Amino acid sequence: MIIEKPQAFVTPEFLIRQATQAWEIGGAASLRHRTFVTEQGIFPDHDRDAVDKVALPLVAISTMASEADEVVGTVRIHETDPNVWWGSRLAVAQGYRRVGRLGAELIRLAVGTAHARGAKLFLAYVQAQNVALFEKLHWQSLGAQDLHGHPHMKMRADLAAYPPIVDPARGWMALTRKRAA
Repeated sequence: MIIEKPQAFVTPEFLIRQATQAWEIGGAASLRHRTFVTEQGIFPDHDRDAVDKVALPLVAISTMASEADEVVGTVRIHETDPNVWWGSRLAVAQGYRRVGRLGAELIRLAVGTAHARGAKLFLAYVQAQNVALFEKLHWQSLGAQDLHGHPHMKMRADLAAYPPIVDPARGWMALTRKRAA
């Protein structure tokens, strides 16, 4: 007799919005550390840098009984030159990567927010394994580059595919379901 281990409960609803509360900002930092330091080993001690002082943190938050529960996805955006924006540190918690479109929703929030703030160009260095996702989301590859010892692709978003999001703190509720394995 084979007994299957029950899968962890995964909420079907997620808040996609700008992190404004201390627990959301802390949750985003913790998730980034788990993803880029502990899991992927891209950084030896921490992934924090000078960009964090000026970046706008965006999050995906799981819900429990329709109340915000835990940060399960994050990305940050910042303006480097007038009308030139960058996205970086996109991370989705390991247990939520096969759940719907959390990464895509965070990308939509990131580019739409920058678009509303005057972006004429939105760029990101994307890990090689994620390039196909970005291409499906109307991004163009601009050239491969090694960052922190890992292959990345410099990519540009097609801003016409991303309507401006004027109030990212309001965000939206994303309904999702677990994909078949």
